[in-house]
Parts: sequence; C-alpha cells; structure tokens
Amino acid sequence: MSKTLIFTATYNEKENIENLIENLNKLGLEIDILVIDDNSPDKTWEILEKLEKEIKNLKVIIRENKSGLDTAHKLAFDYARNHNYEKFISMDADLSHDPNEIPKMIDILKTSSFVIGSRYVKGGKCEMSGHRLALSIIGNKFIKKILKIDCNEFTTSYRGFNLSKLEDFNLNMINSKGYSFFMETIYRLNKHQVNINEIPIHFKNRRHGYSKIPGIEIFRTLKNLFLLYLENIQKK
Repeated sequence: MSKTLIFTATYNEKENIENLIENLNKLGLEIDILVIDDNSPDKTWEILEKLEKEIKNLKVIIRENKSGLDTAHKLAFDYARNHNYEKFISMDADLSHDPNEIPKMIDILKTSSFVIGSRYVKGGKCEMSGHRLALSIIGNKFIKKILKIDCNEFTTSYRGFNLSKLEDFNLNMINSKGYSFFMETIYRLNKHQVNINEIPIHFKNRRHGYSKIPGIEIFRTLKNLFLLYLENIQKK
C-alpha cells in the first residue's frame, strides 16, 4: 500500500473524473486514490464503479445522498487514518487543480505537517475573472485580517497533511459546514501551532460541468468567520 492517499469528492463530474484519475496515475508516484461520490444525478458513480474494477490503486465510496463537502473530507481523513496512510492530499475533481503540483506537496510533507496550494502567493495564478476573482481575493484578504493568521489562501481544497505529524489533529474538530469548512481548518491548524506552508499553484477554470458553490455561501462564510473571531478574542 502507498503511504500517500489522494482524495477528491465528486458531484456531477462525469466529464472530468476519468481524466483526473488518469493524470494522477501518470505522475508515476506511489499513491492511492480515494473518490467519494454523493450519488451524482449525472451518474458519475457509474464511471467510478467501472474504473474501480480496472484501476488497482483506486477506492470508491458512493454515498446515498448529497451530504456536503465537509462530511466527505472528514470521511476521507478518517479513511486515511484508519488505513495507516502517512500523507493525505485533497483536491477538486473539476481539473482546476493541476496534479503536477503533487510531487512538490509530497516532498514538503516529508518534513512538514501541512501544505496548501495558494493562488495568492508569489508565482501563484488564478484564471477566475470578474466578480468571482474579486470576491476570492478580497475574501481571503479579509479572512487573513480578521483571524490574524499568516496565510494568504484559506478557501482552496488543494492541501496536504502529514498524518504522522498531526496525531492530535482531526478534521472532526471542524464545526463549519460547506466551503467555510476549509477556512476553519486553517484556523484550527493555526490554533494547534501547525506551520501553514503555502506553495504557488495555477488555478484553472473548469472546462466541463458547472460550479456547485451556492450564492448564499458568502453569507455563511461571513457568519462562520464572525463566530471564529469571537472564539479567538474570548480565548485571549
């Protein structure tokens, strides 16, 4: 068994998932791949079931209902721990995250506890445009200012954990739902005095399918950010 587990969650990604898995295995690394699908209406799960029979290092979990990104990441994190993986790397399934960054992440995780792919450090790129790009840039800067954490990227799922160095940390500590889950994970890691290593990534726009981020997510994020801010000042 590999020491590294690469995880992605899928919901209506039938046009992307096979390409992603193929690109991951083209890296020539000793990795296992875990995909959790929330019973995608477009039947992504049918493709995954077929691929699982053909690809030895692929494990697929299909859940009955759409249960959220946060619960998928917690389930995957627990799976990695329970199966004695040393490193756990999560990423999006829509090909916005370049698999070619993974060797660099694995190398950093040999000596570090955590690494995150950042669009907003020197060398990073983001193909989003218009209000989406503005919201992302302003949002991440605002989170950094409010939480007072030396990190420029709070909202991407492209991140890696060295589980052997994070024995007292678990994603089940995270209370926020939806995309706020990623922000709170950085907050909890910082509270555990884990160094936040950022590496530049090139974030690409998806070519197939559509974004699943609901419009109300910005208000949920603001609410959860306020709750973390209150927690932070009360503990000082």
